[in-house]
Amino acid sequence: MKVMLAMSGGVDSSVAGALLLAEGHEVVGVTMKLWGGDSDSGCCSVSDVDDARRVAQQLGIDHLVFNFGEDFDRHVVDPYVRDHAAGVTPNPCIECNRHVKFDRLLRRAEQLGFEAVATGHHARVGRDVAGRFTLERGADTAKDQSYVVHMLDQDDLRRTMFPVGHIDKAEVRRLAGELGLRTATKPDSQDVCFITSTGGRESFLGDRISFRPGTVVDRAGTTLGRVEAVEMVTVGQRRGIGLPGGGPKRYVLDVDVPNAVVTVGDDAESYRPDLVVVQTAWVDGPVEGNVLVQCSAHGSARPATIVDDGSSVVVTWSEPQRRVAPGQSIVFYDRSDQRVLGGGPAVR
Repeated sequence: MKVMLAMSGGVDSSVAGALLLAEGHEVVGVTMKLWGGDSDSGCCSVSDVDDARRVAQQLGIDHLVFNFGEDFDRHVVDPYVRDHAAGVTPNPCIECNRHVKFDRLLRRAEQLGFEAVATGHHARVGRDVAGRFTLERGADTAKDQSYVVHMLDQDDLRRTMFPVGHIDKAEVRRLAGELGLRTATKPDSQDVCFITSTGGRESFLGDRISFRPGTVVDRAGTTLGRVEAVEMVTVGQRRGIGLPGGGPKRYVLDVDVPNAVVTVGDDAESYRPDLVVVQTAWVDGPVEGNVLVQCSAHGSARPATIVDDGSSVVVTWSEPQRRVAPGQSIVFYDRSDQRVLGGGPAVR
């Protein structure tokens, strides 16, 4: 099979290439040039592109660089800024997967005659008894990335390969070491590529939007403190919300950017019985009933019931859970906690 391998310059995609070659596939490595600004973290630095190119040389495969900068700005960076300006907490890496690393890359692969795209994600593509494609958690539960690729549907999964999804990270690094790949001991990328470790989120957003100072109140409307920028506050936040130390723990319950008001509450007030999800992407059609629901990339899935009304999905928790920041991705798993059903951003 002719496979386009997305090479981030990390160890997972490097070993993915070696495994594909061992299986007899015809492989071409591709690195996507996404962010054109400063980057000292994530997966878009100059050194990452160089690492990918050199690993391709070690593997004996061609290496190409695709400039998807305009797509990245339009679908990832610009919405990230708009969301913060509206008091929403986005998932930029998930939107990058949705619009660029899969949609855009899959279309380019098809144009160039490739049969599949492979990445280094720790997830698995399977088949059910009816022959339908399934999206499943990676074998390494500590490194599982099925949450961040939950938007893939049947057509996407038909053309997607996750070669390292069936092995754990220790085995990935062992194989890279045996092969002498330069990425064998390279640390994993953890951060958003366009947010530098030196400037951070505040510097990035401050260059693009005007921050508004805001008032911190409790649910009764009593003023408790002030924040310098309501756009930098997110639901669930506990530190850095302008409250004096030594008092009871308080959590952000709501961020009202137009009125520059941040509402906080105690631990009990931070729990909700339900939430609403919109723009839901399903792996194989809408699902209703008893499922497990995960609200962050490294969180645990919790039991809930979901109902799809066609425009949104209402999640009712079996036991109340902490409020989820609007904009955060909510991903549904089957009761085995292995198979992804779908997911979308929370609105409340």
